[in-house]
Amino acid sequence: MEKINFWKDKKVFITGHTGFKGSWLSIWLHQLGAKITAYSTAPPTVPSLYQISNADQLLTSVIGDIRDAYLLQRTMRDADPDIVFHLAAQPLVRESYINPVDTYAVNVLGTVNVLEAIRQNNLLGAGIKALVNVTTDKCYDNKEWLWGYRESDPLGGFDPYSNSKACSELITSCYRNSFFNPHRYQEHGVAIASARAGNVLGGGDWASERLIPDCFKSFCNQAPLVIRSPNSIRPWQHVLEPLSGYLLLGQRLLEEGIRYADSWNFGPEEQDAKSVESVVRRFCSLWGEGAVYETQPDNRLHEAAALRLDCSKAKLQLGWHPRWDLDTALINTAAWYKAYLNQEDMLEICRRQIRQFEQSTYKYK
Repeated sequence: MEKINFWKDKKVFITGHTGFKGSWLSIWLHQLGAKITAYSTAPPTVPSLYQISNADQLLTSVIGDIRDAYLLQRTMRDADPDIVFHLAAQPLVRESYINPVDTYAVNVLGTVNVLEAIRQNNLLGAGIKALVNVTTDKCYDNKEWLWGYRESDPLGGFDPYSNSKACSELITSCYRNSFFNPHRYQEHGVAIASARAGNVLGGGDWASERLIPDCFKSFCNQAPLVIRSPNSIRPWQHVLEPLSGYLLLGQRLLEEGIRYADSWNFGPEEQDAKSVESVVRRFCSLWGEGAVYETQPDNRLHEAAALRLDCSKAKLQLGWHPRWDLDTALINTAAWYKAYLNQEDMLEICRRQIRQFEQSTYKYK
């Protein structure tokens, strides 16, 4: 965060603030002094980071569905933000197999509604200057390559979730070309970008069918964790890593506009793309007594065997680098959940980890 006071008094609009990433982003932006208006459905899990951290005290919250175009547009108009961070989504692969229509409606139409709300509000005189649309590393047409995907590689997505996020990327590109064209930036004044992150972990995630939440639930119930794809390789990173990328990207968009209106990868270094089983094994050792697991491969639903990101573009052009390696991420994640079990002040725990992250330096060779 090269300009620590940059976000002070900036008006920020966040969609999906009640989710895992959205709650962490809200806490961080509040810590940086931003004035936040947020729009989302109710917290998706019980418990939730949003609820236990009392994040609702940090912002103006409107509970609404991203598919409700009228309410979204009106809420955004009332907030009159400088920048929008769009995180609202149906974020689970397995859920997308169960409810594909809802997944597409939220992830595709929701993106259209956000972009259209920006366009319509600016036509009415608002001054929204930037959008960061958060998608996923799974938006690529995965060929099971051993090397990382770059932003110029083809989009695809095998399952409904991944494919819907590829659609969200295409919609973002379409609006950028059709309504927020960089060549006409002086006319519309809006810079829009998309951000593709790796597999995030961190304290406060209770989503179903996600690795660390499943670990926590199993350990608390003194039952073995069952992992279905032990050999799958993923680009693991602490949730603060991509959020630092989103914040830096948002800063660049507001400062320099169209130069950064593009798609961006935010993932870990190559050595932190590891197997599911290796991550579970390390988390078990950090947790201690009662932490055991077993493997039961389940091939009924397709999952990519390997996925990596090439983040050279963000490093070279944005000056972004990951700060915590995977082991540091797992140490902080285990510490967070243990603090929760000890009934500590979880907002303060989040703030403390954010401060530690901000004070960290790029440690990779």
